[in-house]
Parts: sequence; structure tokens; C-alpha cells
Amino acid sequence: MSEKPGSGASGFDRRAFMAGAAGSALVPMAARAAAQDASVPAARDPALPVDVTLRVNGKDSRLRIDARTTVLDALREHLKLTGSKKGCDHGQCGACTVLIDDRRVVSCLTLALAAEGQEITTIEGLATDDRLHPMQQAFVDNDAFQCGYCTPGQIMSAVACVKEGHAGSEADIREYMSGNICRCAAYPNIVAAVKQAAPEIMKG
Repeated sequence: MSEKPGSGASGFDRRAFMAGAAGSALVPMAARAAAQDASVPAARDPALPVDVTLRVNGKDSRLRIDARTTVLDALREHLKLTGSKKGCDHGQCGACTVLIDDRRVVSCLTLALAAEGQEITTIEGLATDDRLHPMQQAFVDNDAFQCGYCTPGQIMSAVACVKEGHAGSEADIREYMSGNICRCAAYPNIVAAVKQAAPEIMKG
């Protein structure tokens, strides 16, 4: 009788041995892969809403929002604070400017999640009781607006401009307010308003 290929007189089957060895090698590899999968948390579905607490104008508000929600949309759509305007929605016009920990930011490009734990100040949070903030009053006194759409962002940026120490001259004011566009071109009046309000803001 002829022998089967791969087997000898001793009854050793080389093919069976190789198959068994390969199978044995795969078992620990599969076990390691399973252990690794167990240690890595499952990726969170980005479409699911997240909880966030925003501190706006001295008050904490807990929201459940899409993780991609910007500060601007959180303010306007969820907190109904519509003073901050959506202009270009690309961070180029400044209409949406707010202060976050006293730094001016374009809220249309800032994620709400990134602002958690920080103090957000909007145009609605500047006045004290029935008294306008000095910069708000200066804009009124100098007729520093026409259509008014850009005015909230202009005022918030102007407050920061003064606190940053960039209101020492008209040239500085123009330079450091250049990120805020006024389609009505009320720039001379805006500069005048910043100059008027600066001493009182620095004094306070």
C-alpha cells in the first residue's frame, strides 16, 4: 500500500502537525486582541448630545447640546441672549464678539464645550441695574452706530481694547478695533466713543 503524501512509516502526518501548530499560534493572538478591545472604550457617537455648564454674565446655565455647538449658537439658540450677532459666521466681521475670562473672542468660532468653566460676558451683562456701562453710554453719546447690527460686538471689543491698554491714541484704537467691521462706516464716532469711555473704565 502506498503512503499518503506527507506521512511516513512512523505515522507522523506533517500536514496535520502544521495545521495544528498554526491554530495554536492563532489562539493567543486572538486572546490578546480581545483584551486590547476590552481596554479601549467604545468611541462615542458624535451625534449624541452632551451636557455642559456655561457661566454667562455671572449665572450658571446647564445645557444639553450638540458637541459641535458654538458659544454664539449656545447664547442665541439655547439661552435666548440674542445681543451677540451672527454676521459672517467665519470669525471675520466681529459682530459676535464676547469676552471669555476678559479676553475678546469671536464666539462663532469658539466651541461651547471649550468655554466650560470660564466666565462669558455678553453685551447683556455689561450694564449694572439701570445704569449703562461707560462704553455703552459713550456709544450713545457719540452716535457711534447707525444700523446697530455690529454695535454689540463693537462695544465688547472696545471694552477689551481699553483693558488691554490699547486705547492710548486714535491710531492704536483703530488698529486694535480693526477686527470689527462696521458696514455703515461709523468708525470716527466709534473711535471717539472709545476715547471717551477709556478713562472711566481704567479708573474702575
